[in-house]
Amino acid sequence: MYRFLLTPRWFGINVFVLLAIPFCIFMGSWQLSRFEDRMAASRDAKQQVAIDVREAARPLAELLPVDQATSGKQVTATGRYDKQLLVPGRQLDDREGFYVLTLLRTDGGKALPVVRGWLPGTASAAKAPAAPKGEVTVTGALQASETPGDNGVSAQGGLPAGQTSAISAASLINLVPYGVYDAWVTLNTADSGMKAVPATAPADSGLNLKAFQNLGYTGEWFVFAGFVVFMWFRLLRREVEFARDAALGIFPDDEEQDRERSEEKAPV
Repeated sequence: MYRFLLTPRWFGINVFVLLAIPFCIFMGSWQLSRFEDRMAASRDAKQQVAIDVREAARPLAELLPVDQATSGKQVTATGRYDKQLLVPGRQLDDREGFYVLTLLRTDGGKALPVVRGWLPGTASAAKAPAAPKGEVTVTGALQASETPGDNGVSAQGGLPAGQTSAISAASLINLVPYGVYDAWVTLNTADSGMKAVPATAPADSGLNLKAFQNLGYTGEWFVFAGFVVFMWFRLLRREVEFARDAALGIFPDDEEQDRERSEEKAPV
């Protein structure tokens, strides 16, 4: 009854199944390992942020450009505060508020965005304390430029003058006539009674959407493997039924003719 398994058609089906199942399992296991790597990276990033705060601050030039290795490191820079902006819609300790962002004009001519602190409530220039005058030296955690979607950052648009949604050179370069570093600093000790903004882990180092996409792909690949097994058994069962009917002298055409005769004889 199972001699049909030796036919070329079934040889091809069996080879496909034998290759497809290990491939699906391998891909599912790989996606699962990617999810586990991101979980481990999330834990390591949080631990590294705590370690970076205790490290000695280094000059800004030594830590640029910002990457996952330098993000969160303690940095020091000297210059004069210039233009001040507000960054609305930022939460701290489960409260809604805004950042006070001031551009530090360095000796090199470019400006370093400095988050001097956080204030609760609606963003208002009247609430934000003025920046210190004269030359200052700031110390804080170095952060990579934000993009829409990072840490809840929304797209730019519809904000009043003097406000920005993302702390990035791309957003700030249009607001000032000089160059802006593609990085920013959050002070360890906030100015003028504001609350200090803690450093955050680098982008793509935590449990973000990509991590859960890996978990979803894991499930999909294992489902594909199960579907291949299900279809193989379904085809096998169908072929066995055909073989059994053929052994009894019953063919699909005969069954169709018997069904048509029954329908003709049925009372209307």
